Amino acid sequence: MKIAIFGAGSIGAYVGGSLIASGADVILIGRARMRERLARLGLILTDLHGHRSELTGAQIAYAEDPAALDSADLILVTVKSADTAAAGQLIRDHAKPTAMVISLQNGIGNADTLREFLPDSTVLAGMVPFNVVQLPDGRLHRGTEGEMVVEASPALEVWQKTFAAAHLPLVMHADFAAVQWGKLLLNLNNPVNALSDLPLKTELSQRAYRRSLTLLIEEALQVLRAAGIQPAKVGRVGPRMLPSLLRLPDLLFRRVAAAMLRMDPEARSSMWEDLQAGRRTEVDYLNGAVVKLAESCGRDAPVNRRMIALIRTAEAGPHKAFGGDALLRALQ
Repeated sequence: MKIAIFGAGSIGAYVGGSLIASGADVILIGRARMRERLARLGLILTDLHGHRSELTGAQIAYAEDPAALDSADLILVTVKSADTAAAGQLIRDHAKPTAMVISLQNGIGNADTLREFLPDSTVLAGMVPFNVVQLPDGRLHRGTEGEMVVEASPALEVWQKTFAAAHLPLVMHADFAAVQWGKLLLNLNNPVNALSDLPLKTELSQRAYRRSLTLLIEEALQVLRAAGIQPAKVGRVGPRMLPSLLRLPDLLFRRVAAAMLRMDPEARSSMWEDLQAGRRTEVDYLNGAVVKLAESCGRDAPVNRRMIALIRTAEAGPHKAFGGDALLRALQ
């Protein structure tokens, strides 16, 4: 049973590398940049609990040509959300009709987009709650907690042992739309972290940044209520309690939310990585999803709309990091 990782960025390479280290038959499919990195440095996988795996370049099957999808029994899609339609077309053109497809992407609706191109395949939505950062020594470091969640399906049973052996147990959830919105609420911190230019733990330890995040979350919760959507609890704190917790003074927050801050000091958001690399971010699929849902209800989401504009400006060229108070003023 072969697994293909389609989109070997930080998350894709971490998941794929973990599976390879546990003995699974895996091929990574991605860009030349990652192929060259893996060939030169191999792959070191570490996490906040001290687990470490090392792979040489020779141990990692890697392809740039999507024709390599043809032998896969399971395809994990980890491309950026903007590339989902293109990925669906390539899977349709090259993969076996019997291959199961799981979207492990940020945002809402990626699995639905894939289903449009793969109507006869089993396509499931999935969610990766943890953060992975690329470090210069060939290391991919998982800096936050959480277990992968996948839309419930009997077809997953055959893969459970494989993922558990890789320290990536799959948690099945029937109401996956609620899970996706619960994760998206947490992901609204991605642009805050990217603009702060700070590690996640440092950023979340400062009240002004948390107040900026609170503005985004409260607006999103209002939009979800208008749409009749109840987001699931994805992290350690339920969605409705998040704003009150985030507004606490720093000292009290560090005491009450110690578990939330239990992350590696090296952890950063994927959006921060995208800005540093000069890549277009996924802000349209995070804050943009809130704006889009608001419009469908005849409402507006001005705070999330402002955040999109701030990220667009940062994407356009070198940007100066926002202090917490400056970001809060910009969003207000």
